[in-house]
Amino acid sequence: MNHYLSAAFVLLSLAAQSALAAEPTVSFRQDIAPILLENCQACHGAKKAEGGYRVDSYAELLKAGDSGEIPIAEDPNDPSELLRRIACEDEFERMPPESDPLPADKIALVQQWIAAGGKFDGDNPEQTLGLVIPPPTYAAPPEKYTHAVPLTAITFSPDGKQVIVGGYHELTVWNAEDATLARRIPNLGQRIFALSFSPDGETLAVGCGEAGQSGEVRLVNFASGEVKGVIARTNDVVLDVAFRPGTPEIAVAAADSSLRIINTQTLAEVRAIASHADWVNAVAWSDDGSLLVSGSRDKSAKVYQAETGELLASYVGHGAAVRGVSVLPDNKHIVSVGADNKLHRWQVADAKKVAEVPLGSEGQKVLRVANDLFVPCAGQRLVRINLADNKITQEYKGHGDWVLAIAQQPGEVTDPSGRLLASGSFDGELRLWKVSDATPVRNWIAKP
Repeated sequence: MNHYLSAAFVLLSLAAQSALAAEPTVSFRQDIAPILLENCQACHGAKKAEGGYRVDSYAELLKAGDSGEIPIAEDPNDPSELLRRIACEDEFERMPPESDPLPADKIALVQQWIAAGGKFDGDNPEQTLGLVIPPPTYAAPPEKYTHAVPLTAITFSPDGKQVIVGGYHELTVWNAEDATLARRIPNLGQRIFALSFSPDGETLAVGCGEAGQSGEVRLVNFASGEVKGVIARTNDVVLDVAFRPGTPEIAVAAADSSLRIINTQTLAEVRAIASHADWVNAVAWSDDGSLLVSGSRDKSAKVYQAETGELLASYVGHGAAVRGVSVLPDNKHIVSVGADNKLHRWQVADAKKVAEVPLGSEGQKVLRVANDLFVPCAGQRLVRINLADNKITQEYKGHGDWVLAIAQQPGEVTDPSGRLLASGSFDGELRLWKVSDATPVRNWIAKP
């Protein structure tokens, strides 16, 4: 690799600095970070750092890679390797590799930013690019849907009177008593995959995104419907979120294979766990918050010590994607379901299976209430499993498509019989059931 600038390039750079000096200030947050995220981070990120060089934060951007060349020179008159590599004509040196060169206007932005001193205009130079970039404001969803949206996430309001489901760039809130649309909460990612209320019931965490493009967790003030902020961003959709009991911490599982724990008050990343090799589909805490469990498309489920992130057990008995997980009340057993059409019960101590329950079709998620486990299945039904004997005690039938999401009306945990169960399916149907006897209460297509 050449480690020098030609005289012509030096002149070009100096001329550009002079010509651009009078131009409006270029912002790292608004202008430069999006260029790096879209064109550079895939090869120069935390997980994959080609040439020992990373661009996933401003702090990393300034550090030299294996070549030792200075990426961003302190003196704008000195050569900056980053600028040289994106602007050079030699296709073997130009970045990004095996791709078209960056458009001239983007190169000009980088030139102007470096000429002005390459400054950082965010709050924390250690933050990842995804969090530095100002979050987008999404366009308003359509007034009326032409097609129903698959219901991949549902939950009840804290008072149990409303059911909240994911829509297209929004949440729709329905009155449980009469199935009427109460309100809509916009400015969210394209598709909603996970919902979790904070322990105080005031904030709703929304895991969302656009498949293969981006993902994020937005915090919504449920009373007002206002988006309070974005606490996590990824380069693929967020598939599950779960608040740690009694704390402001939230676990975030995403299709970029990441598992993160974030403090929703300070917005600091408490811990990043890079244990899975594929999508992290599901995450759950133990009742006391001391254990964290995750399930992945890599066919494994894993248990971690919550305070340290230490891996305690890795279960590989499924042989297929794991889509739902839960820690049982004794903190000694885990249950997991997935694409192998079975529920597995296994031990934290040695990751050995102790029981298996055939589901008849793929299990999508799990909802545990005391010693009962509710599993939505691809076979157009839900099942209720008694964890005392690991047997199916009830079936909830009536959906016409895969059942993808499930939620239970809040209430006294020791007596769930008087509550309602909500389930959502791929065809957009929302159903309410009596928990006690699986009697259907009402059903409707949850689209405006």
